[in-house]
Amino acid sequence: MKINTDGVLLAALAHHQKPVHILDIGTGTGVIALMLAQRFADAQIDAVEIDEQAALTAQLNVENSVFSSRCKVYHTDVAQYTSAKQYDLIVSNPPYFVNDLKNPEKRKELARHADETFFGALLAKVAQLLHKEGKFWLILPVKQAEWIITHAVLWKMFPSQLIHLHSDASKSEFRRIICLQYQRAAIVQEHFYIYESKGMHTAAYTTLLKDFFIGL
Repeated sequence: MKINTDGVLLAALAHHQKPVHILDIGTGTGVIALMLAQRFADAQIDAVEIDEQAALTAQLNVENSVFSSRCKVYHTDVAQYTSAKQYDLIVSNPPYFVNDLKNPEKRKELARHADETFFGALLAKVAQLLHKEGKFWLILPVKQAEWIITHAVLWKMFPSQLIHLHSDASKSEFRRIICLQYQRAAIVQEHFYIYESKGMHTAAYTTLLKDFFIGL
């Protein structure tokens, strides 16, 4: 999967006061990991990717970046991934089509499709790797986001921030960015709009991504 709006918005909006160790689950071609490296200059970033071709591309992108000394790419299923350290910040733009028609192209099927067993396993793995004061940020369609919010409590994780994404002010929410943490807190919610009108981004979108996109 190539660069997409979901990934860049997650990478730009996910927040932690001062992360030292960051994990990107399902890094794809490494864009999220590299954006986080740009944002958090003192952090070490580990990026996990199950697809071999994507992992190789991510590794090449990391090697050709100015962040190569702070980023590592691992070609593995996150279920098999282990680390001696716990992470201050974990992010994921995971597969999201649950029990839907499978994409006939196998690699895109792997990148896009998941079931509730997958999401449960993802939460369990994050619970193993997340520091007690860490934050887990992920982006999903609304239905899957609500499932995650409901079931995260089983792993003693609770939502602290929800960002509702809209194409424009006239459209319903199409994605939700969630921040989960171990401490219960009042949930901060906001709505984020990508387009002001057809073909014209909002000022909020342009400001958010101007440091990452040439010519935006």
